[in-house]
Amino acid sequence: MGWLRQTWAVTLFSLKSLGQRAGSSAVAVAGFAGVVAVFVAVLSIAAGFERVMASGGSDQVAIVLRAGSDTEMSSGFELEQTRIIQQAPGVLRDPGGPAASAELFVIVDVPKRSTGTSANVPLRGVGPEAFAVRPQVEITEGRSFRPGFQEVIVGEAAARQFAGLELGNRLRWGEATWEVVGTFGAEGSLWESEIWTDARVLQPAYRRGSTFQSVYARLESPEAFGRFKDALTSDPRLEVDVERESDYLQAQSRVLRTLVHVLGNLIAALMATGATFGALNTMYSAVAAREREIATLRALGFEGGAVVVSVLAESLLLALIGGLLGGGLAYLVANGYQTATMNWQSFSQVAFALSVTPALLASGVIYALAMGVLGGIFPALRAARAPVAVGLRRS
Repeated sequence: MGWLRQTWAVTLFSLKSLGQRAGSSAVAVAGFAGVVAVFVAVLSIAAGFERVMASGGSDQVAIVLRAGSDTEMSSGFELEQTRIIQQAPGVLRDPGGPAASAELFVIVDVPKRSTGTSANVPLRGVGPEAFAVRPQVEITEGRSFRPGFQEVIVGEAAARQFAGLELGNRLRWGEATWEVVGTFGAEGSLWESEIWTDARVLQPAYRRGSTFQSVYARLESPEAFGRFKDALTSDPRLEVDVERESDYLQAQSRVLRTLVHVLGNLIAALMATGATFGALNTMYSAVAAREREIATLRALGFEGGAVVVSVLAESLLLALIGGLLGGGLAYLVANGYQTATMNWQSFSQVAFALSVTPALLASGVIYALAMGVLGGIFPALRAARAPVAVGLRRS
């Protein structure tokens, strides 16, 4: 208990004297805050991208691709094969027929609003079944495309990020001219980054004959997935891979998430090195300024461990303040910021909002505290080991 009282007294005295070192302390706090702000802001890209990908997927929806295909771009089915898939057991059926949509996926060039540079935007050919498979998709402005007409509807996120997609505009893609007749929302999911049209009109525009690239099927329940998959993979007329939509979209975001995490941690590590040296300098200066005070306390019987804890507590407090400020700055600047980036597995743009999550903020603060420990431990040990007689002779 004596050691604890000593530690508390020395630490409290050390923290109360922070105002005397306001300049150097502010520099340390700014360094910690800068590292955390960049760390959290960069990783919010991955968090936002992952959120938009995950929000589009459902465990009750299955995607069917040709065997060996990892994306829709490399898959392909003949019309008869898509009909076999649509009639498979486990598919939800309503008065309009099975809720299974054979779809076509192509990439079109659309300029970004922010830069004017060309971007790859998904143009998806669908049928009426697509709206039964994805009930979250709703027309928010204008109307839906008419079957058999060269008309498109645009996702809200795509309309925000890319130019020329306003209602009434006409655009030349493939061997056809398309009119924008509506916009749609999909609860902020991946589908809002796409442009939709009638698959039967898209096929001749891109010389695809009667082929499709994927089939999305809404199942009777999530538990029906096994029955659906077994029926298709055991059918000798088909060579297919079947995944839950949620698993497929999660895998589609893996490359970008990995890239952002690697780059984010690398940038943060480089900045953290500078911030840690800044903290070291600050704490060495604090120890030097208090050298006589520390020697006096040691002469009065205070243990070296209490001194170590007091110096570390000061460093950790500065790190905590910097971490909270950096996290708050990242939240104000980055959270909700609308942008678009390349999905490297489909080579198409995905529009999304950066997401500063509570987990990211906590990680940023922990990162700052780790820097605080590194920045404070060596000055703390130096303070505890300094000869008492030398310290008392300091003016």
